[in-house]
Amino acid sequence: MNRRPLILLSNDDGYMAPGILFLIEVLRPLGDLVVVAPNTGQSGMSAAITVKTPLLLNLVSKEEGLSVYRSTGTPVDCVKLAMNQVFTERKPDAAFSGINHGTNSSVAIHYSGTLGAVLEACMNGIPAVGFSLDNHSFDANFEPARAYMEKIAMAVLKNGLPEGYCLNVNIPAIPELKGIRLCRQARGRWIEEFDKRKHPQGGNYYWLTGNFHNDEPEAEDTDMFAMREGYISVVPSTIDMTAYSFMENMKSWNL
Repeated sequence: MNRRPLILLSNDDGYMAPGILFLIEVLRPLGDLVVVAPNTGQSGMSAAITVKTPLLLNLVSKEEGLSVYRSTGTPVDCVKLAMNQVFTERKPDAAFSGINHGTNSSVAIHYSGTLGAVLEACMNGIPAVGFSLDNHSFDANFEPARAYMEKIAMAVLKNGLPEGYCLNVNIPAIPELKGIRLCRQARGRWIEEFDKRKHPQGGNYYWLTGNFHNDEPEAEDTDMFAMREGYISVVPSTIDMTAYSFMENMKSWNL
């Protein structure tokens, strides 16, 4: 007897963010959904976990094929809670995080709460995908990506992903997308600054500002180039950060 796929959803913008509501629309025909997402925005939390305060997990709604939970924790906390407290009888067949309001291309994967949830699911042996749209607006238009997102989700549900691998999917915010490109992560960095201000009660306080610099803007095999050309970028990523190509070189160090 074939069972409908069981799918975990999370994000870092909060359980009521337009991005995750749209993701629910896209995925609902494909399986039974369980949403476990933060109460409020948790952008930039990466792989952060909560260790000094207790966590809350509340059931918001439950109906046929869709259960929604909210948590006071980070995106990674949400996945951990889901695996420990919600999926007690059956492991999810896949996990999807997003749709993030803002790109997570290039090195943003290291800061992103959206991808933090993806990597946590990946570490639990679950095929996982993060979706991000290059638009921070609350009213961002996700509709042009609907068919492509469904295609990617169906492919992951059908084929799975190798142990320890996940997908980082970034979508340009344009009315007509050209398609999907398999890419590598662009090399780049944030050139960060801090806006220093006087605190009215004494001392200083700081606001983080800055701009992203793409170190290889003309590299056609990168995620940022694909997005610039109007394509959805799909970057296969891994939780194993070992620099295998450098290990041979290090043998000459005679450590």
